[in-house]
Amino acid sequence: MSISRRTILKAGLAGLAASAVAGCNNGAADRPPGEVSYWLWDSAQLPMYSECAKLFEQQNPQYSVRIEQNGWADYWNKLVTGFISGTAPDVFTSHSSKYPLFADKGQLLAIDEFVAKDNVDLGIYQKGLADRWVGADGKRYGLPKDWDTEVYFYNSAMTEAAGISTEQLNSMTWNPKDGGTFEQIVARLTVDAKGRRGDQPGFDKNNVKVYGLGFGDAGGADGQTSWSWYAASNGWKYSEGEPWGTKFFYDDPKFVETIAWWRGLITKGYMPSLSQAKSGIDSSATAAFGAGRYAITPNGSWMLGTYGQLKQVKTKLARLPQGPIGKRMSMMNGLADSIWAGTTRKEAAWAWVKFLGSQPAQDIVAKAGVVFPAVTASMPAAKDTFAKAGWDVTPFLEPVEAGNVFPFPANPNAADVSAVMTPAMEAVVGFQAEPSSLAKANEEVNEILSASS
Repeated sequence: MSISRRTILKAGLAGLAASAVAGCNNGAADRPPGEVSYWLWDSAQLPMYSECAKLFEQQNPQYSVRIEQNGWADYWNKLVTGFISGTAPDVFTSHSSKYPLFADKGQLLAIDEFVAKDNVDLGIYQKGLADRWVGADGKRYGLPKDWDTEVYFYNSAMTEAAGISTEQLNSMTWNPKDGGTFEQIVARLTVDAKGRRGDQPGFDKNNVKVYGLGFGDAGGADGQTSWSWYAASNGWKYSEGEPWGTKFFYDDPKFVETIAWWRGLITKGYMPSLSQAKSGIDSSATAAFGAGRYAITPNGSWMLGTYGQLKQVKTKLARLPQGPIGKRMSMMNGLADSIWAGTTRKEAAWAWVKFLGSQPAQDIVAKAGVVFPAVTASMPAAKDTFAKAGWDVTPFLEPVEAGNVFPFPANPNAADVSAVMTPAMEAVVGFQAEPSSLAKANEEVNEILSASS
């Protein structure tokens, strides 16, 4: 990525630094006293947070909450515009890949004093979650609200037809040399137009009806739902100082060989090409899975509700494979609620954030059966809710319980890093560049980090 392209990226965000104190606070003068404006992006979570707001208002009649929901892309564009124009919400749902930049630009209110004053117990959350919201400056910018890991969603009718047992799926291994039992299973689940499987003579890799493994994209800088667990279970780390990357390792031979193997599944016909995965019905891995195009798709726990709606497919969950280091690894991420630095309603905003991070609110989240609540004591209710919906969520929980998790990579220059790694990964997975080209991309990433330090 050239310096000029990076400059363009930074120019689009340049207005953030000075806007927090200059804004008009989202029309505060035109809103009822004590009203907190709150934004989120997930429509599936809107009902449960509306219920949270009702309980909060009952317990705190001096305050009220006005919720606005926007889709993922519109959400972040509108939020950045709000920072610059002074129309941002008092409180908003934040992501670990986004908040470092916002904090760096002075757009987030550090809540350390509020936490200390109200003696908030940070030990109630799943291990490691509370620390995710302490920035590189050592200040806290949110309270956890949920968390997620990844598993394989699989079509059980297809695995049964292929003669693959639940035990085989849950004991898969992989390595970058021959793919291990995982690749054997993916090959078995792949079926060409004439009904021949990927492990049978005459299999036509150029005329595939069902791919053993589906995917959504090339993974960009994080590979959360595409390649992250393969690389981690091969002994790779994103950077020094995880999660706060100070030097990235996309040039590590362990990462390069992982991506080379993963891309090789396309060559063998077991996984669709990148162009196929980005077009037509296959442009949505979930929709393609529902249409019977993919036997297995990796995804995060936040997608349980979406997969649950695919009534035409009997979907089950399987563990991620054990890698060369002898462990099953999963990225563990989570969301938090943050306060805009420009709000003039700090006390009301904090009251809402504190409530959302408390067990009464987290119990509502748990019973909604959409995501896993951040409060540990609320998890039994969540497991019960998912079980009633037909999900055994154990594969999501095991890596957390075993401590075999790693964080979503974070740094204030995430947008710039993504602008380098997204096209670099697409070029590799699209066979326009070799995996060895990631060394050059890594140089550009580390150039960005060194220039900003």
